[in-house]
Amino acid sequence: MPSRHTLLASVTAATLLGAAAAGGCDSGPPRRAVKTVASRSPVTQPPSPTTSTSPTVVTPTRSAPPTATAPAPDPARTALARMTLAQRVGQLFMVGSPATSASPATLDAVSRLHVGNVMLTGRSRAGTAVPARTARVLRAATAGGVGMFVATDQEGGQVQVLSGPGLSTLPGALSQGGMAPARLQAVAAGWGRQLRAAGVNLDLAPVLDVVPGVAAARTNPPIGALGREYGYTPATVTSHGLAFAAGMRSAGVAVAAKHFPGLGRVHENTDTAASVTDRVTTRHDPFLAPFAAAVRAGAPFVMVSTATYTRVDPTRPAAFSPTVIGGMLRHDLGFGGVVISDDLANARQVSAWAPGARAVGFLAAGGDMVLVVDASPVAAMQRAVLGRAGADPAFRAKVDAAALRVLRAKAAAHLLP
Repeated sequence: MPSRHTLLASVTAATLLGAAAAGGCDSGPPRRAVKTVASRSPVTQPPSPTTSTSPTVVTPTRSAPPTATAPAPDPARTALARMTLAQRVGQLFMVGSPATSASPATLDAVSRLHVGNVMLTGRSRAGTAVPARTARVLRAATAGGVGMFVATDQEGGQVQVLSGPGLSTLPGALSQGGMAPARLQAVAAGWGRQLRAAGVNLDLAPVLDVVPGVAAARTNPPIGALGREYGYTPATVTSHGLAFAAGMRSAGVAVAAKHFPGLGRVHENTDTAASVTDRVTTRHDPFLAPFAAAVRAGAPFVMVSTATYTRVDPTRPAAFSPTVIGGMLRHDLGFGGVVISDDLANARQVSAWAPGARAVGFLAAGGDMVLVVDASPVAAMQRAVLGRAGADPAFRAKVDAAALRVLRAKAAAHLLP
């Protein structure tokens, strides 16, 4: 049975609807006029001769068409549209400079070749002030109002470029892996604030390579022998690598998960040896789990290794492989951010390729940012990329798409005007 409140609401609603119909302001279909009963009281005034006795016709009102909402401006596309091809290509390079002072060659690459990103290299024990000054000098050489990513290697342990006053000595990743993830995230946030004070806004970390045990670490020169792994299982590497990344990002420092698809099971170092080969990793390997988790967590950069993975693409290093970059990383893992290479300047692993072929091969495979730890090969690389882009429309489209991804990462980092 309807309640008293329900009945009261029904009566009230009916009264309001009747009033609306009589007043002619209903926006729905016309309604028949409500017939009124004449009063038996004497009428003192005759009806006006102009008063109509026909039913009131209610004309439906039409709503105004919705106003089209202008699409939100895309600062990355706006910046891209203003760039020449040479400027777009410049965004696709990251060039090294000693952290202690701006390299003249790198300054020239930034000012003349439009290089849009730098990496502070070597070892600086001068605290935050010296690398911050180096970063300012390099930034001052840019043109066009687009800021630069200033990166460094600040993993901890044996891989820490910056130290000294105002900068903590970071424990190695194995020690970090012994912390509770929440504790590591909080500590990494402090490390990130120190990097910001040193002029750095991109840390080429965390290392998400999985070394499958203590014994394997001894025969794994690039990762295990240096204690760069967070642990010996995908779960430990995932939890602690993501905690490190979250702490850095909370401090305003972007991160690059590395070295996809993993260097934890190779027996040589790509920096010092050629023909470094992984014969174990498969396209859907369980050791890829940390990278998949980093992608889901929104990592803006993923660094691709230069090792060859015979069970994925036996014909070329990962950095030159469309299967690794386009298939595994973009398609399988759904990564839409910036793919950065491992070093393509001095690494022995890529010495068989001419500098220009390295840059073109990486970008043709779907990469976005060519990392070179010194500026010596940049001019040749840029000429090769510009030449290929001018002759091959499909490659030009890849250059434009890569530049847009870099600019979107810069927009997220507040580096665009």
